[in-house]
Amino acid sequence: MRSLFQEELAFTSDQLVEMSRLSARALDRATQSLMEADLALAEQVITDDEQIDALRRDLDNRSIDILARQQPVATDLRQLVTALRMSSDLERSGDLARHVAKLARLRYPHGAVPEELRGVFAEMAVVAREMVLRAGEIVAAHDPNGARELQLRDDTMDRLHREVFRVLLDPEQPVDTQSAIDATLLSRYYERFADHAVSVAIRVVYLVTGMWHDEQVPGAYESAVRVPPARD
Repeated sequence: MRSLFQEELAFTSDQLVEMSRLSARALDRATQSLMEADLALAEQVITDDEQIDALRRDLDNRSIDILARQQPVATDLRQLVTALRMSSDLERSGDLARHVAKLARLRYPHGAVPEELRGVFAEMAVVAREMVLRAGEIVAAHDPNGARELQLRDDTMDRLHREVFRVLLDPEQPVDTQSAIDATLLSRYYERFADHAVSVAIRVVYLVTGMWHDEQVPGAYESAVRVPPARD
């Protein structure tokens, strides 16, 4: 019975990793549709978001079923409860990729990204994609140190987010109102996508240590990883 229980826990972790992979792929394709004004690809991203939603529903149902049947305690209970929260973050990441694709569809056959910002958004897409894939690796490895790593990467995303507004507010390079609104929305989508990756990694700290830490507290995770995991 215990062996089957551990297999079920491992499967929930595998589902989270798969959700991170699908979210990264969705953002890649959504960005491509955005940059290339590719309507068919945008439509595909929007449709494929159902795969991520279905994975979340399945993971949530399985976790609740395990809670009901196995009545886990301590670390195992934390893993299940945390999985429910992580699945929400990753499902939301998929939604944000869908939002990018919807904006590409809305502006078709024209592009939604001002020429001055194409490079910035291309970099934001790369950073966000790498962050969510790394979040999946952190989940698979139960690595509490990964939270601090992703927070540092998120600093790059925040810098790019600010760069978008610097360009939009530059009087030497005026941007029309519609493009400014589109760029503001897009920047928020990518920035929030990265935030969800950080949130997933932060939850791994709780999973491993049993402690919550405010993500803005310097050195919080360095302290957390020195705390031994709770015993069953």
